Amino acid sequence: MDKLERFLSGPTAKPYRSKSLSTTTPYLNAQGQVDFSPDDIENPRNWSARRRWYITVISILLVMNATFASSSPSGAIDSIATHFSVSVEATGLLVTLFLLGYCFGPFFWAPLSEFYGRRWVFYISFTLYLAFNFLCAFAPNFASLLIGRFLTGTFASSPMSNSPGVLADIWGPIERGNALALFSVMTFVGPSLGPVVAGFLELKEDWRWNFYVLLWLAGITELLMFTIPETLPSVILLNKARRIRGEKLEGFEHVKAPVEETDRTLAGLYKVALTRPWKILVDPISLATAVYLSVVYMLLYMLFTIYPIVFQQKRGWNSGVGQLPLVGAVIGAVLGGALIFWNSLRDRKSFEAGYRGRAEDRLPAAMIGGVLFPVTIFWFAWTGQYNSIHWIVPTLAGVFLSTSILLVFVAFLNYLTDTYLMYAASALAANTVCRSACAAAAPLFTQDMFDALGVGGGGSLIAGVACLLAPIPFVFYRYGEPIRRRSKFAPTEDKGGKQREHGNRGRDDEEGVAAVGMGSTVLATPVR
Repeated sequence: MDKLERFLSGPTAKPYRSKSLSTTTPYLNAQGQVDFSPDDIENPRNWSARRRWYITVISILLVMNATFASSSPSGAIDSIATHFSVSVEATGLLVTLFLLGYCFGPFFWAPLSEFYGRRWVFYISFTLYLAFNFLCAFAPNFASLLIGRFLTGTFASSPMSNSPGVLADIWGPIERGNALALFSVMTFVGPSLGPVVAGFLELKEDWRWNFYVLLWLAGITELLMFTIPETLPSVILLNKARRIRGEKLEGFEHVKAPVEETDRTLAGLYKVALTRPWKILVDPISLATAVYLSVVYMLLYMLFTIYPIVFQQKRGWNSGVGQLPLVGAVIGAVLGGALIFWNSLRDRKSFEAGYRGRAEDRLPAAMIGGVLFPVTIFWFAWTGQYNSIHWIVPTLAGVFLSTSILLVFVAFLNYLTDTYLMYAASALAANTVCRSACAAAAPLFTQDMFDALGVGGGGSLIAGVACLLAPIPFVFYRYGEPIRRRSKFAPTEDKGGKQREHGNRGRDDEEGVAAVGMGSTVLATPVR
């Protein structure tokens, strides 16, 4: 019977059927509130590893839809421009508006998921993402296509914001590293594969097939999405308390979940989500990190214009083969993810051995990536400038450029989280908005910039900016701790070894740490 019940519970991927749960002696915490017992089967972190990996894969697939769709039209820019009789620069708005929709996630979807839970926010937002992709696929004019892209970007920002929260719900701080390493890789793989698929579709079909593929991918993902159960502990405990009250157990008729005895409101969550990020943004560490990652993220989306310039316009390759070198960026992301995974294992061993480091221990990866970043840009630009140089040379540069981008991202987002702790959600939200806004501008000027400066000159300009930014992780590694001590938002230890905090740690920020896009990699292993 137990096996049958587990099989029947499959549609929500839980190891139990909610209606078959019986409570004899509810487990209460020290405040008399409903809580998870040590081996509670309702606690997502007590679910089997296989089930948690299943939920992880579906969550990452949701993100893959968003990242793949963000850059996908880049591979069909020319045919879209021809079809609607608009300029190539205007067609770049298809990527720009989608990325501007990304800015919506941390401010709208994340508070909703913290208040109502992960599952229904996924159900509503991703279904609307699928629906408005039909508007893109069958757009009768360019204006409707632009509107569809902005709306799909807005709804796609929900899994970008909430999937990391799911991973934070089901994995402990030590074992979470593997899941988040995979997540960080896939957030780079999606944008790199989008133009490749679109480029080959443009050879045999028209541009609409690019959106048909997005519809098929979203449709399959939609079916799998409905198997994700609720994972937010506060909501699970709320449902558990309601069930116990419904059973009318003697002595537990009025038992409540912790969230029921707080004054938390949705309006309060939105107030924090909309105001605190901007206060933290002007903090020195947050501001310098936002500038650095905005440049890096902007370059990532510039690449989807630069690669066609190097391999299609200069070398005469077609739209399909001309996008294939982007596969090198995918390989570079996988290589970067492997380095993150190795570093996570090393940190875990240190943590288990009793080592408690400082936030700056996150920065060596950014130091390596920060040096590699301008070097690989120079390498790519000047080998792509001359057709006499074999195509594999700039392609290899793209591999290591992607690796450097991933290392810088993961290291700095880890550093932000370890610096601001209970305020990390707000710090990462501000960072997400800044870098998404900068990336949104990339398609609008990249072609003109490289037409005017050439591949070598344009790449050298970007590399020069990267050289100016490269010292940032070195400066923070040396002086970061004194800077943190002077911050209003960064908890630090005083000279007596006692932690100094500026405020109270709230549930909305604890879980919100993992609720802002690629900042999800921040929770791999604790350093404090």
